[in-house]
Amino acid sequence: MNIPRFLHQPLRRTALLLAACGLSAVAQAAAPSPAPGHVPDTIEQRVAACIACHGREGASSDQGFFPRLAGKPEGYLFNQLRSFRDGRRFNADMAHMVRHLSDDYLREIAHYFATLDLPYPAVATTSDASADTLARGKALVMHGDAARDIPACVQCHGEALTGVQPGIPSLVGLPRLYLSSQLGTWVTGERHALAPDCMAEVGRKLTTADINAVASWLAVQPMPADPHPLAAPRAPLPLRCSAMNP
Repeated sequence: MNIPRFLHQPLRRTALLLAACGLSAVAQAAAPSPAPGHVPDTIEQRVAACIACHGREGASSDQGFFPRLAGKPEGYLFNQLRSFRDGRRFNADMAHMVRHLSDDYLREIAHYFATLDLPYPAVATTSDASADTLARGKALVMHGDAARDIPACVQCHGEALTGVQPGIPSLVGLPRLYLSSQLGTWVTGERHALAPDCMAEVGRKLTTADINAVASWLAVQPMPADPHPLAAPRAPLPLRCSAMNP
């Protein structure tokens, strides 16, 4: 077949272009695929799932339900993780996340959050609770109720309510809903600790009105200048408590 001369150059260019494309495709096929993104094997990366509920680095706000983890006593955090794993506390998400984790791993997680030193958000200083309810809450927190053998919260959680090492948590800087729900689980027996279970003993003596009053008052308390837990109790605790032996 004779091809007209004026078509020779376009056909030649087309042939060269096809050849170049073929070589390029072969070169691309022969080149190694780029390595997938590297995920660092660090404790920060491994606890990233906690952010969804507890806030970035465990520093949740004082609104909503989920508690702050950052800066809590390491022993307290370890005990709670272990309780979720072993069934003394129940939350479906928490139980699912920790059910297969060892004590050593739980301690590593607890240590990570305990050593975070992050600022607390501003606390809303107004409440829809009545003045009488707030006064009742303050009285229980600061003085307890001797007639009902209920110790003051400050006797165990510290004068500033920021917790006590190694295993007693802060009560300030927490959402009202979380405080009331957790006090309620002690009352109903849904939450337990290792023996001696001091909070279960206290919880059995609380009423719904007590819980609402205590949670309402605590939720509007500003954070003290030093929000860190005390290094040790200032005086003997009123009850024997496993929290001091995590």
